[in-house]
Amino acid sequence: MSASEAGPFLKIEGVSKSFGSFQAVRDVSLTVEKGEIFALLGGSGCGKTTLLRMLAGFEEPTSGRIFLDGRDMAGVPPWNRPVHMMFQSYALFPHMTVAKNVAYGLKHEKMTRAERDARVAEMLDLVQLTPFAGRKPHQISGGQRQRVALARALARQPKLLLLDEPLAALDKKLREHTQFELMSIQARTGVTFIVVTHDQEEAMTLADRIAVMDKGQVKQVGSPTEIYEFPNSRFVAGFIGSITSFEARVTGREDGLLAVEVPAFGTRVMARDVAGVTEGQAVTLALRPEKLTISKDRPEGPNAVEGMVKDLAYFGKDSLYRISLPSGALVQAHAVNARRGTEAARVADWDDRVWLGFDPGAAIVLAE
Repeated sequence: MSASEAGPFLKIEGVSKSFGSFQAVRDVSLTVEKGEIFALLGGSGCGKTTLLRMLAGFEEPTSGRIFLDGRDMAGVPPWNRPVHMMFQSYALFPHMTVAKNVAYGLKHEKMTRAERDARVAEMLDLVQLTPFAGRKPHQISGGQRQRVALARALARQPKLLLLDEPLAALDKKLREHTQFELMSIQARTGVTFIVVTHDQEEAMTLADRIAVMDKGQVKQVGSPTEIYEFPNSRFVAGFIGSITSFEARVTGREDGLLAVEVPAFGTRVMARDVAGVTEGQAVTLALRPEKLTISKDRPEGPNAVEGMVKDLAYFGKDSLYRISLPSGALVQAHAVNARRGTEAARVADWDDRVWLGFDPGAAIVLAE
């Protein structure tokens, strides 16, 4: 029987969780396939960690059911679930060596000493920490401590590994490097990962699919590309990446595109069509900064808006321009700094009159 015929590896069915009068998780339904890296993404208090704790068995749902590999998890205590949770703090024992920390999770397993030693050696090799087996946690780096915690979690060979903000304690450069290490380790082990994070870039890098959460509810589920390029609401569009939004109204359809009147632009623009919206409907038009082109001359195509450079920030690989429109509205646009140089490499400078252009396919029309 194939995986699809057998059903999803993890099925969360109408799960809610209340603490007194406060509802932390509201009627969440999700499926996760075996071998996926699945991210729960959202701000503080959105319910993602509470959902993770229910999967681990540390909390029981107020209503709804959780199935793991076809088995109902209702009433199954944490120690009897084929699940391991890796905490943000890593929870390493400071008095134990790296090897003993990894072995600690195996102490209740029915294994001989030789089998346990072999498993620890295998895990240390997996996370490339064999040379550090005899060191204590304070004698290794933050990234290495994170890998010790991961090796300990994987040593018990769980079917599902839950990671709560696993990279939050690392600096930016180390966090970016460790993301790829995590992906490599997951690919080699085949264990299903569920990652809780508030960091959108981390979720986009790590996950095969993402569930964006807000106020205990799942707002959208999809691949990183689907979530970024095709958000289903103003909340998701604003939460993922940078975006500028404008009030607009649909005026009709032409040649498979949606005609949208945008008062802040003082003109009509064309956008990719959206099923279900009707002529005269109030909508939101959203534009991502990297989808806009900046030029001194009016660009070709149906979408061109004139403005003035109000602010300019140089980031090395690219520059951020804040363009003031005649209406007073501000639009953010990115330009890649492809040429090496100083002012001569800029597309425009402060107070320059410029034109913004964008492809109809880049314009996101949101009805909710």
